[in-house]
Amino acid sequence: MKLIELKNISRYFTLGNNKIYALKNINLSVDKGDFVAIMGQSGSGKSTLMNILGCLDSPSSGSYMINGTESADMDKDAKAELRCRTFGFIFQKYNLLTSLSAFENVALPCIYYGLDSKTRAKKTEKLLKDLGLDGRSANRPNELSGGQQQRVSIARALINGGEIILADEPTGALDSKSGEMVMDIIKDLHKKSHTIILVTHDKNIASYANRIIELKDGEIISDTQKNSEIYNVKTEKPAKKSGRFDYLLHQFSESFKMSLKAIRTHKMRSLLTMLGIIIGIASVVSVVALGNGSKDKIMTNMNSIVGTNMVIIVPGQGFGDKEAGKVKTLKISDAKTLEKLSFIDSVSPDIASEGLIIYKNKSLLAILSGVSAKFLEVNNKKLQNGRKFSASEIESAEAVAIIDHNTQKQLFGARSPIGEIIIFKKQPLKIIGVIDKDENSFGPPDTNLRIYTPYTTTMYKILGNHDISSISVKIADGVNSHLAEENLIKVLTAIHGKKDFFTINSDSILKMVEDIANTMTLLISSIAVIALVVGGIGVMNIMLVSVTERTKEIGIRMAIGAKRKNILQQFLTEAVILCLIGGAIGILLAILLSFIFNSFVDDFKMILSLDAVLIALLFSMAIGILFGYMPARNASNLNPIDALARD
Repeated sequence: MKLIELKNISRYFTLGNNKIYALKNINLSVDKGDFVAIMGQSGSGKSTLMNILGCLDSPSSGSYMINGTESADMDKDAKAELRCRTFGFIFQKYNLLTSLSAFENVALPCIYYGLDSKTRAKKTEKLLKDLGLDGRSANRPNELSGGQQQRVSIARALINGGEIILADEPTGALDSKSGEMVMDIIKDLHKKSHTIILVTHDKNIASYANRIIELKDGEIISDTQKNSEIYNVKTEKPAKKSGRFDYLLHQFSESFKMSLKAIRTHKMRSLLTMLGIIIGIASVVSVVALGNGSKDKIMTNMNSIVGTNMVIIVPGQGFGDKEAGKVKTLKISDAKTLEKLSFIDSVSPDIASEGLIIYKNKSLLAILSGVSAKFLEVNNKKLQNGRKFSASEIESAEAVAIIDHNTQKQLFGARSPIGEIIIFKKQPLKIIGVIDKDENSFGPPDTNLRIYTPYTTTMYKILGNHDISSISVKIADGVNSHLAEENLIKVLTAIHGKKDFFTINSDSILKMVEDIANTMTLLISSIAVIALVVGGIGVMNIMLVSVTERTKEIGIRMAIGAKRKNILQQFLTEAVILCLIGGAIGILLAILLSFIFNSFVDDFKMILSLDAVLIALLFSMAIGILFGYMPARNASNLNPIDALARD
């Protein structure tokens, strides 16, 4: 049975307008189970012929049939599959992966074939034991002798069955004793019905074969049949591959393991690759944390000034209305009406006046506000000491007052003012409370002296009129402040018969400030993202260098059955893992920076965001895919024979 059949095979290379032939019109057939030696001096074309037979290279013209299938009709992946399940390569220089142990080198073709780890381990251990390498499975190639390395190479050639063994100068790098041992193994493989095609320039080695073909200048000059020993021993077929889903999962799992091993093997290169990602991710997470802390500080300060869910009702048509001072339509009755609405939490009218405040021999300019009992709650203010107004004090217009921190400091210093009497516009007022200093105040400090009295006291005993300056309304929790504002406007407009007032919604102010803070955070984060992109470009550059450095490794993997998608997946997985590890380190660095910052800075805190952390990790993975794809694709598109030739 014709296992291999070549018709008019030529292989030439173009140099300018000239064709340089490595092979010329080769006609050759090999039967199943035969042992063929191809001889010739250096440059005769025997290695080129071997590469074409093993589907590592393609002929320039002619027909190559393998098991009745035309090789020219096969794509790269089909040829890789053929190398994986049919061919077994034994190279002169062994071509073992130095980063893998003997066990891992032998088992590698099984990974590309899709065998599970249990089956793979069983087959590998048996082969190593049969070839006298029991106890050496954990050794790397540099820990083995030349003969041992070649036996590992033979085991690798047989792991998936090795129906056709292609041996390229298998004893060329060995001493005579090791060479004899290797040839005995190859001869024994022939007796087990493996088809052997051996390339050599040594007549003694060629004498082991049944048939000797001699090449000269790319042409067959002799084809001698010594004997026709064909052994029909039933060979073990490779185990069946798993299902499609299991196969894909298995391939990803193995790519992941191999990628981790490659990263550990090249620690310094991996660290340099990750450095840009580490800095970029740490910058992004830290900047977002700083932005969150800044926004939280700003929002806290703004809340202390304007409060939350608060609507202020002011006479006039809007800010800057020159007629606003003449509008006197806001009344206490308006405040009482609003207080009855279900969506209102509390209401405080404000009657403002300016005048001198007198205490003993001190006389200072102050602002007085007539307010309700709930003005503290409405305006988010707290008492330093003392108490707030009672309902009875509001009802009976008691001459009591609450002063702010500035007034206490100017009139009483560090002494408690509770129970003291001050005079404002000839009206004596008893101090019952002091408003706490607002440490979170935003913007320049308030230098005014402020006094608060019941609005009834202000109207009846101090000013003598019922006109109020504004009404502060606190919206109930869970109620949309903008909808509440619209309803307030409708109610007051109906009462007044027209809209002679305007409203200020604290949530609108807070939203505007929040938008500004978010914009600033986004702007700074965008700058940090640039650092992350630069890091991604660094990943791409290092991976491109890695592909160049590992070209020989890629060629070996392709020679033993790795498809383009296997190479693409491995290098892409490496890039993603590098970026994810770099991202994780960057996040940990950002957490450390946040801890240090928060330990030494009291003004505001860095607030880490879980969303930012997750996005950073996803972004680092995306960078791995984006910037790792080009190097991975370049690796997968390498020509196996060119890659193997690279030292």
